Amino acid sequence: MMAAFDPQRMARPEVLALKPYASARALADASGILLNANENPFAPAIEPTIPFDSPLNRYPDPQPAALKNRLAEIYGTEPERLLITRGSDEGIDLLTRVFCRPNQDRVLICPPCFGMYALSAQVQGASVVQSGLIERDGDFELDPDIDRLAQDCRLTFLCSPNNPTGNVLRPERIERLARAQLMHNGLVIVDEAYIEFAPESSALPLLAQLPNLVILRTLSKAFALAGCRIGMVIADPQIIELLRRIIAPYPLPTPTVELALQALSDDALKIQQRQLAELADEKTRLLKVLRGHPSVIQIWPGAANFVLIRATDGPRMIRDAAAAGIRLRDQSTQPGLENCVRITIGHRAETDALIEFLNQWNAAAN
Repeated sequence: MMAAFDPQRMARPEVLALKPYASARALADASGILLNANENPFAPAIEPTIPFDSPLNRYPDPQPAALKNRLAEIYGTEPERLLITRGSDEGIDLLTRVFCRPNQDRVLICPPCFGMYALSAQVQGASVVQSGLIERDGDFELDPDIDRLAQDCRLTFLCSPNNPTGNVLRPERIERLARAQLMHNGLVIVDEAYIEFAPESSALPLLAQLPNLVILRTLSKAFALAGCRIGMVIADPQIIELLRRIIAPYPLPTPTVELALQALSDDALKIQQRQLAELADEKTRLLKVLRGHPSVIQIWPGAANFVLIRATDGPRMIRDAAAAGIRLRDQSTQPGLENCVRITIGHRAETDALIEFLNQWNAAAN
């Protein structure tokens, strides 16, 4: 009698031991008011044309020159320093696969942080070292011990503004760590997914002098193109060349590229700036309510399009908000964030609904 086929017996032990990353959409459906995924609540400033200008029966350019040149222009860098990826998630995965040998190399992360850094390391069979952020004076900062811990790590992942705490890392602090890592053959990777909300703090100007510095960017947040999955790795051309060796042959669908180019036009960028200003106003309005809420114990405003709060009962707030049709993100499982809730900033009508819920929830909770 033939034994039953069991793919679990064939899978790598590292994969069997993994706890998969749970995205906002995996944890909750896309109904109601979505304040759980840090998306831009506005539609992108584009008018899609169908059929697209480029024929869909042909494979797309693996790294389309028009998009690469436009991104380089916007970011003030050279096209040869850019690799366009399927979201910044793919950039994280590529970097880990290129530079980390299974069961030999280590990756450093700074929790609480984005879960894909650790997951990509674990999939590759690399060890994960943690240097937790330190809370000080109502904000978060790097642990001074990170310089020592990073010496034995092939990759060090930083995030600025950080998700979910919203804190910004000073460029001079990033520079000091990257310079120290030069002598240890380690890369320092700065995830700048939310940098458009705090552009003055970008580490991009350091790239020319630090060949081991890597910047991750995305069009998913401020550019309102989360559904297009366009990310970037910005680094020394030698690093880019190595990543290109293992990226999928045709990673960028033709419609996605054309939509991205529309969203990066001068007119679209002017609309984007107005949208970002409106989000800043809505954030100010929400923070005023949160600061006066008796069931909100602590607030980290941060520099991005979300705020992090600690409530008297965070999981209950999330459950009750979901029942009211509002999706928030539970951060209680992150180190040091018990009862913490991350709230994405929405447009005016969404903020109105959230404030109404908070006022009612306050009455019910007391």
